[in-house]
Amino acid sequence: MLETIMNRRSVRQFTDQPVTKEQVEQLLQAAVMAPSAMNAQPWHFIVCDDKEIFRRFQEIHPYSKMLSQAPLLILICGDTKKQAGSLFYLEDCAAAAENLLLAACALGLGGCWLGIPPQSERAEQAAALFGLPEHVKLFCGVALGVPANQPRQPERKLDGLVHHNVW
Repeated sequence: MLETIMNRRSVRQFTDQPVTKEQVEQLLQAAVMAPSAMNAQPWHFIVCDDKEIFRRFQEIHPYSKMLSQAPLLILICGDTKKQAGSLFYLEDCAAAAENLLLAACALGLGGCWLGIPPQSERAEQAAALFGLPEHVKLFCGVALGVPANQPRQPERKLDGLVHHNVW
């Protein structure tokens, strides 16, 4: 498992190979195994492979150009009715997104997290595009596919980031 974590990269170039239904099922199963505050499991997923929707989403999201090549987009949404009055759905959806990205790496797929700031014009436009009900908030999208190449490992260091007991 540590190897998968260390090898996961944001992939923005994909081959034309499809993501299989079995792979999609495995990705979604990994996502729902994420930790969830009070076990509310507030997530919903939209599996999208419609190139016209991709084109329209690219007009809304300036950092989603990789959808021109990606065969699949999975949107992760949070249901505010499952965690009324709280924003824990944000944390739960983040955990689900990371599980999905790690599962993609383990399956030989690549993915790229497409953040969607809450309460932004981008979030409102994307919610309209995907027909979300009012109580369901779009958290992020993940572009997925077979990587055309393996991006190099970015430099990541713990220096200055770890504190013991107090800051």
